[in-house]
Amino acid sequence: MIRKLLFTLAILPFAVVTPVLEVSPTHVFNPDWPGHARLHDVWQLITHSTLALYMAWLVWLRGREREGCVVGLIVIGSFLVAHFMSPLYGGSMSHSDGIPLSPAAQAAVMVMAAAAGILVGLLLTAGKRGTAQLR
Repeated sequence: MIRKLLFTLAILPFAVVTPVLEVSPTHVFNPDWPGHARLHDVWQLITHSTLALYMAWLVWLRGREREGCVVGLIVIGSFLVAHFMSPLYGGSMSHSDGIPLSPAAQAAVMVMAAAAGILVGLLLTAGKRGTAQLR
């Protein structure tokens, strides 16, 4: 049960927190963003939330923790890769008005993503034999 709760905690940022923050005037309803960018943002939000529901179903109802962890690592890892590659394509952690997120907010986002990735990775690699290590 602890493993399932830890897994659920790790996927909450992209399942719930990010959609709540991005369905706002700074992202989805930002008039300065091209409609095409907003379409991609909504697509990403729906995809991630749906994948999170699928992962929760795998872990909680089907007992397939390893598969849920693999999908979780794909989503979390993709964010981290996109962040570190952002200089290559002009991405940033700035608002549309050019004001960057505060250093504390940027650090919090990265710590949360890294911690979620590490937690899901530990759950994946610990396997059933390592359950006692995480309790």
